[in-house]
Amino acid sequence: MPKQKFALALGGGAARGWAHIGILRGLADAGLEPEIVVGTSIGAIVGGHYASGRLDLLEGFARELTRRRVFSFLDLSVSGSGLIAGQRLFDRFEDHLQGVKMEDLPTRFAAIATDLSTGQEVWLRRGYVTDAVRASSAIPGIVKPVSLNGRWLVDGCLVNPIPVSVCRALGARVVVAVNLTTEFGRGGISIGDDEEELIEEATLDEAPITRWNGRGALQLLHRQLFGRSDGAPGITSVILNSFSIFHDRISRARLMGDPPDLLVAPDLADIGVLDFHRADEMITSGREAIEPHIPMIHRYLNSPPPALVNTRLFAG
Repeated sequence: MPKQKFALALGGGAARGWAHIGILRGLADAGLEPEIVVGTSIGAIVGGHYASGRLDLLEGFARELTRRRVFSFLDLSVSGSGLIAGQRLFDRFEDHLQGVKMEDLPTRFAAIATDLSTGQEVWLRRGYVTDAVRASSAIPGIVKPVSLNGRWLVDGCLVNPIPVSVCRALGARVVVAVNLTTEFGRGGISIGDDEEELIEEATLDEAPITRWNGRGALQLLHRQLFGRSDGAPGITSVILNSFSIFHDRISRARLMGDPPDLLVAPDLADIGVLDFHRADEMITSGREAIEPHIPMIHRYLNSPPPALVNTRLFAG
């Protein structure tokens, strides 16, 4: 009996998305390879690397991150439509995925974004993988929107945080979904005693701020964005935690209407959405979350497909 088509729906959750790597590693160790991968936000970044055969590069990058290196990728923006330009980080992903197009991938892949003008859900299935993942992960107010195919696109979590429905539309019969936001952690990055050292790593994309007393202005801006050592939230914490709450409510509504065959929720309660430097913990959590479900997934994939119902009406 042939296996049913297997898809993975990778949800958003900022830094918590490193848990997706553990999910994929656990599946691979069990001989399970999804034929369809659909991701939103960080789920699109991980999914795009997996579908391109570049997951090793992303995992190596993630495991090498420290708090200092995370700050080195934050090109703060004092103008424009996002607090972070995102160019330095996505230049690194471009190194991983340069020239790779979605239509050429061996694994079918789609990334979900939101049209900022109309609010429409956008399924990105053709073109460069880097363009798709950048648009899908442009968190409103944090990362500036991406112009693609004549539309300004932002994070897909606004419309479809865990894209089960897209997996079904692409022909999947068995869908495993990953939810990263069942528990809320911290929103920002704690500066703490390392403030001086970490601020050295941050950069600005606009030179005029040096006229505001240079380093002193950067320190003030950094505290406003990421919070102070006394625990008071910064702008990023407020935006990201609010976005996570919204994301969670949208996810619940969408999953009720189109539930997956299996919903996996790694234990990430202690992980903040900007704790990118804690990849080892999150990858382990992802692997631990999927392993108990491996036998069930095998059963789903080897079970007969549901019988078609003849709905034709007969007169007489």
